[in-house]
Amino acid sequence: MRIIIKPVITEKTSKDTEKFANRYTFRVAPDANKIEIKNAVEAMYNVKVVSVNTMNYDGKLKARYTKSGLLRGKVAAFKKAVVTLAEGQTIDFYANI
Repeated sequence: MRIIIKPVITEKTSKDTEKFANRYTFRVAPDANKIEIKNAVEAMYNVKVVSVNTMNYDGKLKARYTKSGLLRGKVAAFKKAVVTLAEGQTIDFYANI
């Protein structure tokens, strides 16, 4: 099972990383728990994780008007994890680009 789906790099998470240099945000599998997330981050990035905070987001209903009428859909639900690393450790997301 794939625990970490992708890192979340937005304005808010970038500002959070500037304020707290050792805090990173990831989109994770909805059924993953904090221990699994911690082990996956430690294995993938070779860092020491101090804490993991998780958030579950519900899917949202969306609708838009087109020439053919009203189209309805749903944005998928997802889970987000904020990982705090040990002091002095960092993750470079742009190293593999």
